Amino acid sequence: MNSLVLLGIGLVVFFLAYVLYGGWLAKKWGVSKENITPAHRLNDNRDFVPTDVKVVMGHHFSSIAGAGPITGPILAAIFGWVPVYLWILIGCTFLGGVHDFGSLVISLRHDGKSIGETIRTNISPRAKKIFNWYAWLTLTLVVAAFTDICAQTFAFNPAAPEALTGARAGTASVLFIFLAIAFGVARNRFHASLLASTVIGVIFLGLAIAAGYFFPLIKLGVNGWRVILLLYIVCASVLPVWLLLQPRDYLCSFLLYAMIAGAFAGLLIRHPDVEMSPFIGFQVNGQFLFPFLFVTVACGAISGFHSLVSSGTTSKQLNKEVPDAKIVGYGSMLIEGVLAIIALIVVGYLSSGDQVIAGAPAQIFANGVAWFMSGFGIPEPLGQVFITLAYSAFALTSLDTATRIGRYVMQEIAADEPESPAAEKAEAAASGAQRGGFVRKVRAFASNMYGATFLTVGLAVVLLIAGYTRIWPIFGSANQLLAALALLAITAHVIRSGKKSWETVVPLVFMFAVTLTAIGFIVVQNLPGQSPDAFLPLALVGVILFILAVMQIVEAIRVLCGKKQS
Repeated sequence: MNSLVLLGIGLVVFFLAYVLYGGWLAKKWGVSKENITPAHRLNDNRDFVPTDVKVVMGHHFSSIAGAGPITGPILAAIFGWVPVYLWILIGCTFLGGVHDFGSLVISLRHDGKSIGETIRTNISPRAKKIFNWYAWLTLTLVVAAFTDICAQTFAFNPAAPEALTGARAGTASVLFIFLAIAFGVARNRFHASLLASTVIGVIFLGLAIAAGYFFPLIKLGVNGWRVILLLYIVCASVLPVWLLLQPRDYLCSFLLYAMIAGAFAGLLIRHPDVEMSPFIGFQVNGQFLFPFLFVTVACGAISGFHSLVSSGTTSKQLNKEVPDAKIVGYGSMLIEGVLAIIALIVVGYLSSGDQVIAGAPAQIFANGVAWFMSGFGIPEPLGQVFITLAYSAFALTSLDTATRIGRYVMQEIAADEPESPAAEKAEAAASGAQRGGFVRKVRAFASNMYGATFLTVGLAVVLLIAGYTRIWPIFGSANQLLAALALLAITAHVIRSGKKSWETVVPLVFMFAVTLTAIGFIVVQNLPGQSPDAFLPLALVGVILFILAVMQIVEAIRVLCGKKQS
């Protein structure tokens, strides 16, 4: 199969999906230019900041993309390119796009609050607590996984001093951070125009890449980079969103767009054939197509993390609902689908028959796209550094956003009070004055943005001990189960508004079936004696996540059915 055919079909499907299905969703959900967004009503110049749609799009897309749409399709290709390709098209259109757009809309309807708060309103306070604990645990897995991914990508190995790709990417990434701060100050303190700031920012972005390439001065090992990254995400969590998080994500989005454009142009010139077998099998390397295909592709089709971005940071920055909400909420997921198709083409071209190319997904993707871009004169070594840098930018933007959202969620958890004064008195009497005072102190610490950040990053540090390769399987399953829970929240909101919600009911039933099955497999695989790589803490995390998900389902059915009968 020629790669241009696969890419062309994908572009047509996604264009029609955006115009037709996205437009239908916007109309059904009441997206209107008359609605005033929370960014205007609650503007505090820290978290709630009305922002141009181009900047919000850059932040949102950079944050949701992560390494998932590249890593997922490459890992899932062990089943063949046809099932992966079909899942990308169907998943983005009818599951991922609906999930992301719906999460943004219901957050806009609830003052830019998180999915957890919308669950409290539409289901029950108990359901909110369950979801928030689940989301927070998942976010700590995100922070741990992507901290390790970035550290491994940037690490320099003194035993191989000629291998400078990581040091070059790391040096450029640090320069990006200082560039982002300058951009944020220029825009918000000196009120520089977006066009002028963007042009100058992109020029300096190119200079930062060149400086990192020719002067890779930051040559640290994995642990050194872990320390730097942890310090960075703490700052990104507590500083005003306009000072670091938003401008860095916006400027890095141009790097990501350039990578997609370069890969697209290279495909037009090279137009390689996909050499991989269309279908390899239902069971490959001990994994079953159901459920692991749908869990592994992750961000390339649907990702629960996206709901936390939509409701955690994006809804607080949206300037207006029309056309911004559809562009950002539904459009970003479709662009991510295009990137997933490109990643699938890369692994399909580099593989042969049933023999899928081995190696780290980042390296496979960088090598393949660098060869594509060499078709229009970009030297392959330079292309590999550029793609590696873009890949790490995906991961880093997801990392800083996940930390900030983790802070929001922990603050919500800590702010939850007993449902009535009587319950509060009963709690105090049961625990005693001393214990009650301790609990209040813990709540006060966790509800503070610095304390909430400390707790989020602290648990991620503990999980870092396991390493990225052990974290990823449970992260993937937890992430997709989070998507099912977010779809449950959207469904509850639509039903409470007096409408049917088949557009979310069908996806959420499917995702619950997929993810609960996958977590069950992972728990069994990580029990002692089940495999050489068994890691008991991951099995325990899996059990906790499974129980929380089932509790949420039971609570939602109990409340919604009860309200329907009444």
